[in-house]
Amino acid sequence: MILCTGLRVQAQVPVADSAAVVVVRPLPPSSLRSVALRIAVPSVLVGVGVLAHSPRFNQTLYEAKREMQAETREIFGGFNSHGIDDYTRHVPLAVAYGLMATGHRGERTALGFTLIYLAAHELDAGVVSNLKRITAEARPNNANDLTSFPSSHTSQAFLTATLLHEQYGRQYPWVSVSGYAVAAATGAMRVLGNKHWATDVLAGAGIGFLSAETVWHLYPVLTRLLPKGVAHKLLVMPTYAAGGGTGFALAYQP
Repeated sequence: MILCTGLRVQAQVPVADSAAVVVVRPLPPSSLRSVALRIAVPSVLVGVGVLAHSPRFNQTLYEAKREMQAETREIFGGFNSHGIDDYTRHVPLAVAYGLMATGHRGERTALGFTLIYLAAHELDAGVVSNLKRITAEARPNNANDLTSFPSSHTSQAFLTATLLHEQYGRQYPWVSVSGYAVAAATGAMRVLGNKHWATDVLAGAGIGFLSAETVWHLYPVLTRLLPKGVAHKLLVMPTYAAGGGTGFALAYQP
């Protein structure tokens, strides 16, 4: 995941046997420093969360995590998000589609953006679910619920905020700032509501960011590996299932 964000893709170039190859060249030093910073910060957040998981890993971080939660409960003991955090994690994604629907052109097409989101969502969900299973961290409000680390709400919020940033952040910086503000608020509500430790939220933010960045930068490589014209034959449609389930359906016309 980390290595993929440090690549820049050049256009396809023809070779003697008429095959198409993807030329991947290293980034210049200034860009490499920027990429390294964007990788290092979320990676540190995930690392802090892992180290704070058990006193066997780091006694100081483990105790700090619990002391912070105790102080938070003392100050915000009556906090109740009333389920708002279940929806705010999707707000940046809704904003992105709202801008596309109103004719604001982004860095990727609507189809490309949707495919990136679906792939990033699966990557994020896979990493988060496996970490929950491996660590079996008890939630601060329920010792019998061993799905605390990392916070999936926060990871999804930062995933969608990062995709919104990549799609529209260069054109509309306020959109990017707003997306990350909503993502941060989602994580804060998880801690204030005593549903997660602060380190769960930090790790979730890092995983969501890295998942989005990885797929976003891999997308040009993957599209160049597809047969010519395939992208024009793909159709993505929203779906609704009985019981309130929503999602996307991907259709391909040969």
